[in-house]
Amino acid sequence: MEQHPIEGLMKTAMESIKEMVDVNTVVGEPVETPDGSVIIPISRVACGFGAGGGEFEISEAGGGKDQQGGESQVPAFGGGSGAGMSVKPVGFLVAGNGQVRLLPVDGNALLDRLIDMAPQVLNQIQGMLEKRGEKKINKNELT
Repeated sequence: MEQHPIEGLMKTAMESIKEMVDVNTVVGEPVETPDGSVIIPISRVACGFGAGGGEFEISEAGGGKDQQGGESQVPAFGGGSGAGMSVKPVGFLVAGNGQVRLLPVDGNALLDRLIDMAPQVLNQIQGMLEKRGEKKINKNELT
């Protein structure tokens, strides 16, 4: 069976989208800094695609004759396709100094920084409480 013209339109558009969007669009190429850290850009990609068309019969007045002078059996086709893509940077994944962090691009950096620092702050508070407990035990032993 012969391929319908809309299939060709869709195939061409989908191949173009495939060429534009690959894994390197979402997770970018890593960049190594002089101190040994690795920075990887992270993006959000959204794609949209549409195709459509229609077949139209050609009237005799329009010259719809085949080579033998009979009526044309193949209707005329008109169609089109289109695609759109949006790439939005999300942040940077930074790996170095024994830790991995996500540095966001948007305005919520303060909240993200507080969340990242929460374990360190809790460890410091726990250490201070343990030192206080040791001091109280030492004072009780002396008296």
